[in-house]
Amino acid sequence: MKALLLAAGFGTRLKPYTDHTPKVLMPICGKPLLDYWLHDLTAAGISDILVNTHYLYEKVYNFLDQSDYEVKVFHEEVLLGTGGTLLANKDFFANDSIMLVHADNLSHFDVDAFMSAHENRPSDCHITMMSFATDTPESCGILELDENNIVVEFHEKVANPPGNRANAAVYILDESVMGFLRSLGKEEIDFSTEVIPHYMGRILEWHNDVYHRDIGTPESYEKANKEFGELLNG
Repeated sequence: MKALLLAAGFGTRLKPYTDHTPKVLMPICGKPLLDYWLHDLTAAGISDILVNTHYLYEKVYNFLDQSDYEVKVFHEEVLLGTGGTLLANKDFFANDSIMLVHADNLSHFDVDAFMSAHENRPSDCHITMMSFATDTPESCGILELDENNIVVEFHEKVANPPGNRANAAVYILDESVMGFLRSLGKEEIDFSTEVIPHYMGRILEWHNDVYHRDIGTPESYEKANKEFGELLNG
């Protein structure tokens, strides 16, 4: 398995914190957010990791250069969308499964269990999607599942969503997804609006019951530091 860590975003909602620091390098309990992702994935044996960059990319480069992690960096002068980033690096991913991570979220989970769920997914499922229980369901993409934990509907930031089980924006993709991206015949591809709908009914949900939080606002960022500190100190 290989991984794509998406680290190109502007972190607009987190301003003024992100005026000079990319969201993926915001400190959580004294350590950059991206460091947690790299540590957890490499500890699970995922050594082929691609990080994409755009906003304040020099700072991401400097962090990676000074770290102990060996990763490939893909800089986007013009953002391609998540699907476009995957497609532009098709040679790197080859025919392997891909863990796709929006690395500007804070998450802690059993990586091996997540990969095992994907390996043992129903044969007609091509994506495994991580979910989490959100305390702000109206601001998230809420999942509707069938009796086999297959995603059958997606409620994106609606006023009264049916539950609080949300898309964590962490996925494992099988090789068919790259073929679908190729079939679209374009460079810029939005994953949430062009890929997820195509695979609806063929996405297995896997629930992260340890920790996950979108640190997109100052309030959520402060909560994450408090909560994650308590989690680490057990």
